[in-house]
Amino acid sequence: QIHLAESGGGLVQAGGSLRLSCTASGPTGSSYAMGWFRQAPGKERDFVSAINWRGTNTYYADSVKGRFTISRDNYKNTVYLQMNSLRPEDTAVYYCAADLAIATMTENRISAVVSWGQGTQVTVSS
Repeated sequence: QIHLAESGGGLVQAGGSLRLSCTASGPTGSSYAMGWFRQAPGKERDFVSAINWRGTNTYYADSVKGRFTISRDNYKNTVYLQMNSLRPEDTAVYYCAADLAIATMTENRISAVVSWGQGTQVTVSS
């Protein structure tokens, strides 16, 4: 099974930027669609963004459109989430995800996603 490891979280002021990275390991890492979810305290885990394995199609939750950009480097088996114009409501634990079917992520089918990272905390202060 594919293994995911995130990095890049931290504390930032509102309006600032962060870039999250997620590196996949395993024999089929490059054939998976990759994505990001987030979970704020007391709330459910929600879809943020996803990218197909070729890197040609990207998807975003309405709340992050125009501010976040997802990309991937299949040579490095790494997916990135560039987060700009951060807001306090973006504060959450961000989880990297992988699945062979991108719709599993874009449709927020949490229990069906095949692989998750351990999560990285993003805190945006006002």
